[in-house]
Order: sequence, then structure tokens, then C-alpha cells
Amino acid sequence: MMKVTLHMASSRDRAALDRLLELVVVISHDMAASLTALGLTEARTRVLWELQLRGPLTQRQLAEALEVTPRNITGLVDALVETEFVTREPHPHDRRATLVTFTSKGASTAAELERGHEEFAHLLFARVSNSALAGFVAGIDHALTRLYEHGAAQSKNVS
Repeated sequence: MMKVTLHMASSRDRAALDRLLELVVVISHDMAASLTALGLTEARTRVLWELQLRGPLTQRQLAEALEVTPRNITGLVDALVETEFVTREPHPHDRRATLVTFTSKGASTAAELERGHEEFAHLLFARVSNSALAGFVAGIDHALTRLYEHGAAQSKNVS
């Protein structure tokens, strides 16, 4: 939980926050609808992103990378196995471990997610000047830094 010291925000600051919150709601709604259409949840998608970035991993490695409990990762992997996005394969060097590996469906879905990510970035920012985009990114970076300074939990980036 963040520790917040009460100060009155200027109307400029409130207007900026209101726009940021609207952006969060719109993007969250769009993401949830897109993932649902693919048969995924946000948490399961995080597993697919990690596998896309790093290749086959043990459940322990996935749990550590996503900062979740082993029990949580077991449930996520079970669901992804059941929906045929991943399989559990014998580890080539450790007979006690298994590797979580993409199925062809999982690999094509991860590639589709990556393409969608690129297309969405293009949709949002292709017509924005370099200086305007740099200012936007600097503003977001500043907001994130302030949140982290005040105790907001840092979560893994899914992109």
C-alpha cells in the first residue's frame, strides 16, 4: 500500500491524472477483450510473454521471473496445458525438473500477441512527433518514479 501525504492538487495536476486514469481504463478494457478473444487471461499471458522472451523454462524459473508463488505458477501452467498453449516436457539435464514449452498453438499465439503489441504501438504513436513522444515518455517515467518512491509495488513489464 502506498503511503500518501495529503496535499491539495492543482487543477492542472488533477486534469492530468484524470486523463491518465481514463487512458488506463481504456487500455485495460481493450486488453481484457483482446485476451478473452484469444482464450487468455492477463496472468496466463504473462507466462506466455516470459516464454516468448526466454524460451522453455522450469516452473520455478517462471515463478521467480513473474514474482509469484510456486502454487500460483502451477495453476497458471495447468490452465495453459489444459487449453493447449503449453506442454510440460522432461528437462534435458535434470530428471527431477520439467520445462514449460510452447505448443504450436502457444507459439503462434505468442507471435500474434507480439504482432498486436507492435501494431498497437504504431496505432498510438506513429503520428506523434519525436519531441512530443519524448515528452510523453518523460512524463510517464516521472509519474512511475513518483509512484515507486511512495511505495507502489513494481511489477514486471509485460511488453
